[in-house]
Amino acid sequence: MAASGHAPREPLVHALGDAMQRYQRSVQAFDDTVGRRLGLGPADLRCLDWLVDGPTSAGVLSAATGLRPAATTALIDRLARRGLVRRLRSETDRRTVLVEMTELGQQLTWEAYGPLVHAGQPALEELSVEQLSFLTEHLERITALTDEHRELLAKQGVRDF
Repeated sequence: MAASGHAPREPLVHALGDAMQRYQRSVQAFDDTVGRRLGLGPADLRCLDWLVDGPTSAGVLSAATGLRPAATTALIDRLARRGLVRRLRSETDRRTVLVEMTELGQQLTWEAYGPLVHAGQPALEELSVEQLSFLTEHLERITALTDEHRELLAKQGVRDF
């Protein structure tokens, strides 16, 4: 114990890192299970995840999934054939085509993720407004850090072995 009566910082930072890694693995495993249940690959599921926020362009989906434009078009075609997404013209620029999730896509994804959302609510209700605010700000900071480092790696290109 540190002199102040608190646990030493370094082991707590390490434990937090371990907990975050376990959480990331758990989320990835859950997403993989949802994908298998719905007959979707990881890029398909990531596309639907981005569409939860509303219609978006194929270019944004391409960047989000890491696919080239032609592969993104094939992904959108595949999801459209299954009735999970549809294309529509932008209301602000009729030349722009957007992709949005259909009611079927929303229903199927909510059937998979909704129970988890509901089951997690009691854990959030235990937290104070200050704790919720801190967690939100912390997640936003580490998300920005992860995005920054992802972009740095992407600029380096594919590594030769």
